[in-house]
Amino acid sequence: MRWIDNIPVWGEPVDEGALKQIKNCARTADAAALMADHHKGYAVPIGGVVAYKDSISPSGVGFDIACGNKAVRLDIPASEVRANIRRIMDDIWNNLSFGIGLKNKQRVDHELFDDPAWSLPMMRPLKDMARAQLGTIGSGNHYVDLLEDEQGRIWVGVHFGSRGLGYKTATFFLRAGGAKDGMDVDPLVIPVKSSLGADYLACMQLAGRYAYAGRDWVCSEVARLLGAHILEEVHNHHNYAWRETHGGEELWVVRKGATPAFPGQKGFVGGSMGDISVILEGVESEEAKHALYSTVHGAGRVMSRNAARGKINRKTGKVITPGAVTREMMMEWVRKQGVELRGAGTDESPHCYKRLPEVLGFHGATIRILHTLKPIGVAMAGEHEFDPYKD
Repeated sequence: MRWIDNIPVWGEPVDEGALKQIKNCARTADAAALMADHHKGYAVPIGGVVAYKDSISPSGVGFDIACGNKAVRLDIPASEVRANIRRIMDDIWNNLSFGIGLKNKQRVDHELFDDPAWSLPMMRPLKDMARAQLGTIGSGNHYVDLLEDEQGRIWVGVHFGSRGLGYKTATFFLRAGGAKDGMDVDPLVIPVKSSLGADYLACMQLAGRYAYAGRDWVCSEVARLLGAHILEEVHNHHNYAWRETHGGEELWVVRKGATPAFPGQKGFVGGSMGDISVILEGVESEEAKHALYSTVHGAGRVMSRNAARGKINRKTGKVITPGAVTREMMMEWVRKQGVELRGAGTDESPHCYKRLPEVLGFHGATIRILHTLKPIGVAMAGEHEFDPYKD
């Protein structure tokens, strides 16, 4: 960790665009920090942690409200899964919904649809869409993974958020609050006691319950497809805001692409389709306090999507300008790692990401690795998908 303009920053090299963004955010915040997997986001960098005494930042939570990770350990040995990996990945690919604007192939009901927050004017028209999309995975860097730990046990890891519900909710509040369009703009910060702030918190929290329910359902469905039972669960948002106490003060802590990591709190952090993931827990330290008890949510990008896949006509899928990563390069990497892959575009190739062990190393004073998970099966939406429901 090092201090840059009174902001604790982890990772090397430092992304200058993300650093510029967190410095700008710190002007209106009571505390800020930048995790080692940082890179530029919309107004607030991915990997940014920003805290306010009496305000909330919809820009900080981002468009994919309550995006997060869940991992579950199953009562099935990895050897059995490896022996049937092609069939299992076909079942996952055919039974779950990967892609844009899809409805779940199965209708999923949940008690969250009885929540009174649905009666708010901005939420009422979104309820039917949300009900239909619950349990869909989406596109971009959202995935369903099968992973093997160091004891030969199988984990299911998933990454996605609140889908169209979160995107449309965020869009409504950013517009209502007068947020500017673009990457290098001031974040929208609104008082929590204002009517707009109170409504935002209610809607954010509803989207949070929705995202939890979706990830719960997908993990349970994968367990069902494998004929297995869930023995252990680790579940965290990483695009969200929490009311927490730090240094004796009550703060709204906004984490954008950052995982809560209080002492003893477990988290699941995914790498890429060709790299390890981990189950970790926070530990007490001075660095942990400076991080507002936060850590990374992934490895962090080193190559933009357009640089990796090239410029593509979204209507036809035709490549206008070639990218730096070919499908052959991506498939060679995952083959060497022994990963059975379904879907995925070159913009999600391991070439586009930092190596997770190196990123985690920068946070060694704030976390403890409990399990190292090696991917054996990965499913993501296919090539040429554009997902607006993420940040």
